Amino acid sequence: MKPWQTDAELFELCRRELFSAVVGDVMDALGRTNQFLPPEIRPLRDDMVVLGRAMPVLEADDCGGVGPDRATDALNRPFGLMFRALDDLRPGEVYLCTGSSPNYALWGELMSAAAIARGAAGAVVDGYSRDTRGILKLNFPAFSRGRYAQDQLLRGKVVDFRCRIALGATIVEPGDIVFGDLDGVCIIPRAIEEEVFRRAIEKAHGERKVFDAIRAGTKAQEAWDRFGIM
Repeated sequence: MKPWQTDAELFELCRRELFSAVVGDVMDALGRTNQFLPPEIRPLRDDMVVLGRAMPVLEADDCGGVGPDRATDALNRPFGLMFRALDDLRPGEVYLCTGSSPNYALWGELMSAAAIARGAAGAVVDGYSRDTRGILKLNFPAFSRGRYAQDQLLRGKVVDFRCRIALGATIVEPGDIVFGDLDGVCIIPRAIEEEVFRRAIEKAHGERKVFDAIRAGTKAQEAWDRFGIM
């Protein structure tokens, strides 16, 4: 029987025992070699950890203004479907957004407050965030490519959500697990999550043995030959 029965139990186990590098290593061993998001996507504060189910969001550049004469209802609205996406967040989910150019912020303080009210676990955007002091005060896990105050209102719209997206070389499906810390953000596909986390826990325990052996004087090559972990 797996050592967790619910997402809450799994995520608590991950926070206690795992980190992004060991999870990524396990997926490499399983042949899933494109599961890390671009390295430029980093937490607003180094101690932030994002862990939850992906709620993918697709953004697009749009300077056409609002309706009523646009081609679709989404384009007629300020921010497109952004408010619907925020209000659709479920407890434990991560707002995961991509698709736009890096010319404006995709996340901010008020969005963080809305996400907290829905019980969301964090936000990861393939672009910039703003209102940094406010987000940090809320202590909401937010990962982005950096900080930039320019607003998306006149520049972009959310055009879809709960959809399959490509973020860098990684394909993300709704419900995949998002696990990020100061070393990066990785996506664990739902289909292999149990095997990934079982192996990651075993590897993390093995790494602690290697660490203790090296600290005790074991040479690096000897440690590798003995444990097969480095």
